[in-house]
Amino acid sequence: MGRAFEFRKARKLKRWGKMAKTFSRIGKDIVMAIKEGGPDPDSNSRLRAVMQNAKAANMPKEIVERAIKKAKDKDTSNYKEAIFEGYGPHGIAVLVECATDNNNRTVANIRSYFSKCDGNLGTSGSVVFMFDHSCNFRIENDGTDPEELELELIDFGADEVFLDEDGIIIYAPFESYGSIQKYFEDKNIEILSSGFERIPQVTTTLTEEQKADIDKLLEKFEEDDDVQNVYHTMDEN
Repeated sequence: MGRAFEFRKARKLKRWGKMAKTFSRIGKDIVMAIKEGGPDPDSNSRLRAVMQNAKAANMPKEIVERAIKKAKDKDTSNYKEAIFEGYGPHGIAVLVECATDNNNRTVANIRSYFSKCDGNLGTSGSVVFMFDHSCNFRIENDGTDPEELELELIDFGADEVFLDEDGIIIYAPFESYGSIQKYFEDKNIEILSSGFERIPQVTTTLTEEQKADIDKLLEKFEEDDDVQNVYHTMDEN
C-alpha cells in the first residue's frame, strides 16, 4: 500500500467526530459551489460532488435546503477560500484551509492559535510545497477488482486504488479530479463521496508528550467555524 492508503488510515483514527462541524463544512461547500456554478447539479459538477458528500454524511435534508437557500440569497456574503501556512511546536508544518466571509477575522484568529501554542503563522508558500494536493473518490465495493480498476484509471491520472471497509478508494493528483469524475459518471458508477486532501510528503515522529502539544493546536483550529480542513507533517501512526 502507498502513502495515500497510510495517510487515510491515520486520518480516519483522528477524524473530527463532531457532526455539527461536518455539516457546517459541507453547508459552506454547497454555498460556494452554487455561487460559483449555479444551483443545477446537472450543469455544476462541483455541486454534484458536494451533494454526494452531504448524502454520505447523512446530512439532514432541511440543512441541505437551508444551505441552498442561503446560496441563492443575493444578500448573503460570499465565502472565500483561504489557505494559511505555518509551523506548530517541534517544527511540525501545518496547513489550514478556510472558508470565510471575513478574512481579517480569520487571519487574526489563525495567527493567535499559532502564537498561543508556541507556533507561528508563515507566509504564503512557506509549507504548502511539503504536501501533495490530491483528490479522492469512494465508490461501492461491488466485487470489482481494485487492481483492474487501477489499470483502467491510470490513463485518467489515478495513483492508488485500494479497498477498505468504506468501499473502493481512489487517489489521484488534484488536477485529475474532473477526468475521473467524468469517467465514473459516463460508466454510471455511483460516486459515494469525493474530495481533496493534502498528503504530507514526509512526516516527523514525535513523542507522546510532543504529540499532545500539536493536538492542542489542532483542537483550536477544529473549534473555529471558518476552518474547513487542517493538514500537518506529524506522523499520526
